[in-house]
Amino acid sequence: MFKINIYLKFAAIVIGLLGGTALSFIYGFWYGFPFILIGLVALVSYFLLGTVQSAAEFMQVQDIDSCDNRLNLTFFPRLLFSANRAYYYMLKGTIAQQRGDKQTAEKYLKGAQDIKMPSDNERAMLEMQMLSIAAQRNNITQVKNHLRNLKKYNVTDDSLAEQIRQVERDMKMYSQSRGQAMGANRKQMRQPGGGGKRRRPKMR
Repeated sequence: MFKINIYLKFAAIVIGLLGGTALSFIYGFWYGFPFILIGLVALVSYFLLGTVQSAAEFMQVQDIDSCDNRLNLTFFPRLLFSANRAYYYMLKGTIAQQRGDKQTAEKYLKGAQDIKMPSDNERAMLEMQMLSIAAQRNNITQVKNHLRNLKKYNVTDDSLAEQIRQVERDMKMYSQSRGQAMGANRKQMRQPGGGGKRRRPKMR
């Protein structure tokens, strides 16, 4: 996919609009029009696409700080195309999660979910991140809800599908261990001294 460096795009916006306007005043509109057009195209492209694509490339190599710095160059995220806005929130949530800020991560990830990602793989990826936050908080109810949602998606990414299967195995082991613990507690309650009725001492 064709892309242009964000700093070159900023330069095209400034030079195109200001330079084109200046030429229009000095030599006439048609002399400055091509520069103004280039500046406008670069400006519209910036508003609709932002810096999401280049930020995602930093995320792929786990360069979190560079990814965050590049996203911060998107000054108007609400103006992005819906898909780009969803990716923007997703990347922001991932960065916050890796930095240990669960509250901020959850806010951004929910923002991405509200927009709705383009494919089931991406929706499942978001759901998995939300599940991870719930697991870190030991909120088993939320973990089960997220797992239930994950099963609704047609996941074709092998790595993501394996992560979902691993979560299912972990939840099954958790349920079994909890059931065994409850069974042991009930058995102890039935034993003498385990919470049952105490025998009265014999009267002499």
